[in-house]
Amino acid sequence: MRRRAFITLIGGAAAWPFAARTQQSALPVIGFLNGASPDAYVPFLTAFQQGLKETGYVEGQNVAVEYRWAYGQYDRLPGMAADLVRRQVTVIAATTTPAAVAARAATTTVPIVFEMAPDPVTLGLVASLNQPGANVTGVTQLNSMLEGKRLGLLHELAPNAAVIAMLVDPNFPNAQNQVSDLQAAARARALQIHILHASTERDFDTVFATLVQMRAPLLITADMFFTSRIAQLAALTVRHAIPASFPLREFAKAGGLMSYGTSQTDAYRQIGIYTGRILKGEKPADLPVLQPTKFELVVNLKTAKALGLTLSPGLLAIVDEVIE
Repeated sequence: MRRRAFITLIGGAAAWPFAARTQQSALPVIGFLNGASPDAYVPFLTAFQQGLKETGYVEGQNVAVEYRWAYGQYDRLPGMAADLVRRQVTVIAATTTPAAVAARAATTTVPIVFEMAPDPVTLGLVASLNQPGANVTGVTQLNSMLEGKRLGLLHELAPNAAVIAMLVDPNFPNAQNQVSDLQAAARARALQIHILHASTERDFDTVFATLVQMRAPLLITADMFFTSRIAQLAALTVRHAIPASFPLREFAKAGGLMSYGTSQTDAYRQIGIYTGRILKGEKPADLPVLQPTKFELVVNLKTAKALGLTLSPGLLAIVDEVIE
């Protein structure tokens, strides 16, 4: 399906004829809550729908979906979550960390399935990963545990850098923990970290002007704002000759130097499966929070050569994919 057509399909529920919506009202309803915009999440939505299909649910046939997109405006999410609760949806699929936090604050009864980068225990969403309790479960990427590894890999690719910059969205709910985790990892490696902030696209000009002056590699944190702008960030790092790392492989595919992390498409597929299982009657409290089991290191060799960087034999031995 073409991207434009897919976005139109998922965003067009409000325009359905009254008769069609009346027919849909007899179906169980999923409330899909996301802090970004649909055009940035097409492959992940496809994976979510695949997960639903694996449990026997197809949107428009035996389940309806009410989509809510905040387009990066986090302050809209609490109202959107409350609206889904008022509409008595059967389950809320809260994808992105701000959406999960908003959904958890909106209800203690409607089942919630989240997808997020940080530890949900630290954020108070669940009691523990194995026994989440209450009405919440989901998938966590646990990216905070990977920041130290990404820092070491980036430094190995750019060993002459005296300072490594870290790009953080200060509005992200887990931003302070991200900074603390990376600072601890940097101290353990005797590296110096310089924190840069960006919460709007206008901030990118200042960030990259600073990076050029510093001649510093860039570690981009896991954040919905950055995830929805992967291609733009990759292009900026190439244009300004900045060695950079991001948790998702899509960054390296778009031209960024490297990525190290888990598969977000697989996470969304798992969210679809958990949502389907809850529709069949299972309780969130009985479904342990899923954690990644596979991690991928992807390096864009073309970008590395353009930056004058060489992959050591040791690094090449652990690379899962080289993009040429």
